[in-house]
Parts: sequence; C-alpha cells; structure tokens
Amino acid sequence: QVELVEYGGGLVEPGGSLRLSCAASGSIVSLSAMGWYRQAPEKQRELVARLSSGGSTDYLDSVKGRFTISGDIAKNTVYLQMNSLTPEDTAVYFCNADKTSGGYYYTVGWGQGTQVTVSS
Repeated sequence: QVELVEYGGGLVEPGGSLRLSCAASGSIVSLSAMGWYRQAPEKQRELVARLSSGGSTDYLDSVKGRFTISGDIAKNTVYLQMNSLTPEDTAVYFCNADKTSGGYYYTVGWGQGTQVTVSS
C-alpha cells in the first residue's frame, strides 16, 4: 500500500499560479512514475502530468506550456507548478503513484485530493 499526501491547493485569481506538492510513503519500492490527475464536477478524472523514474514527462494538451511537473521518483516526491491558471483548471487534483507491468503503468496509490479553484 502506497500512501500519498498532497499540499498546496487553494483559491487563486485567473492568471495566477499555484504549486502542488506530493510525498509518498509505504510500499514505495520500485515506483515507476508519479503524477497528477484532476477531476472537475461532473467530469471524469484526467491525467494532467506524469513524471517517470527515467525523467520523462507527459502532459495533458490543455496544460502544456503552463504547468510543469518535477520531482524525484527515487525520493518519492513530485511537484506541479501551475502558471497562467484559468477557471477551466478548477478541479480536485490528485497525486498518484504508478508501477509498470508488461510495459503499462498501473496505479498503486492515490492521494486524498486537494482543491484548486480559479476564480475572480
């Protein structure tokens, strides 16, 4: 069981910035990736950004150029710097941890979620 704790959500005006942090503990040996998902009301959870243990990154198209994922998988920490926020970024953001099997990621833990609200 992997436990994940997130920090850093809140209320910000459009155009503003927030930084989310996440730390993993528990059965964290051989994590392959850590990432951030988000879920807005009445919408499905979507992958926002993922950082692999090899350093590669993946981003949701709508956040490319505005959000940056960073961290150290070996140290079980990941961050999400969010700039130029818009109301469409409003959602609960979840940290997750992945391992791989057969070349595919599978989730081994979720954080409790942190609310990000972008509003004037």
